[in-house]
Amino acid sequence: MGVTIDLSGKAALVTGAARGIGRAIALRLAEAGANVALVDLEAGLCAEAAARVSELGVKAVALGADVADFAQAGAAAERALAELGRLDILVNNAGITRDGLFLRMSEQDFDRVLAVNLKGCFNFCRALARTMTKARAGRIINVASVIGITGNAGQANYAAAKAGLLGLTKSLAKEFGSRNVTVNAVAPGFIATDMTGALPAEVKEESRKAIPLGRFGTPEDVAGAVLFLASDLASYVTGHVLLADGGMAM
Repeated sequence: MGVTIDLSGKAALVTGAARGIGRAIALRLAEAGANVALVDLEAGLCAEAAARVSELGVKAVALGADVADFAQAGAAAERALAELGRLDILVNNAGITRDGLFLRMSEQDFDRVLAVNLKGCFNFCRALARTMTKARAGRIINVASVIGITGNAGQANYAAAKAGLLGLTKSLAKEFGSRNVTVNAVAPGFIATDMTGALPAEVKEESRKAIPLGRFGTPEDVAGAVLFLASDLASYVTGHVLLADGGMAM
C-alpha cells in the first residue's frame, strides 16, 4: 500500500525556485497540496514557474529577490506570509557556482558563492524563525551538497558554503527543537540540471562511474527527499543530512 503525503492547508517558501531543483521542489510540494511562495533572482522565470505551480490547484506567489541581501530576503518572507497567510515549510535551495582552482579564485567569486549559498539560508531562516517558533511548528529544509561533505578540487568556495550549511542546519536543529521546528538538510549528488549540464563530457562520465546506482539524479529525486522531510512522516527527524546521491559519497 502506497503512502500519500498530504500537505493541504500548509504553505511553503522555496528559494531558487525558478528552475532546476527548486522548481521541482515547488511543484512536488504543490502536488501534495501546499500553497507555495517561489523566490528567485530571475523574476521572469520565477513567474513562469509559479504559473505552472498554480495549475495544480494551489495558490502560488512569485517573488523576485536576491537571497544574499538580508533586507530583500526579509521583505520576500513578509510578503509571502501576507499572501499565503502562513508559512509552515521553508526550503533554502538557492545556490550558485563560481568554480575555479583555488590559486586563481578571486575574492569576489569566493564571497558571492558564500553570500548566496550560505548567507541566503541564514537570511530566510532569520526572517521566519520567530514565526515558526512562535507557532511551535515548522519544517526547515536546506539543500546542501555532497561536495560539502567530500570537498572537490576547483570548488573550494562551493564546498565551504555547503559545509557551512550543514553546520548551520545542525545548530538550528538544536536551537529550534524545543519549539517543534525541525531543521534538516538534503545533500544531492550529481543532479542533471542546467548547472551540471555545462560540464565537459569526460567529467560527466567520470562522475557517473562513481555512482553505485549508475545514473545521474534528477531534480525530482531531490524533490522527493524534500517532500519526505517536509511531511509528518519526518516529524521525529531533525539535524539530519539526507544524501540524495545514488550512493556517490558512500
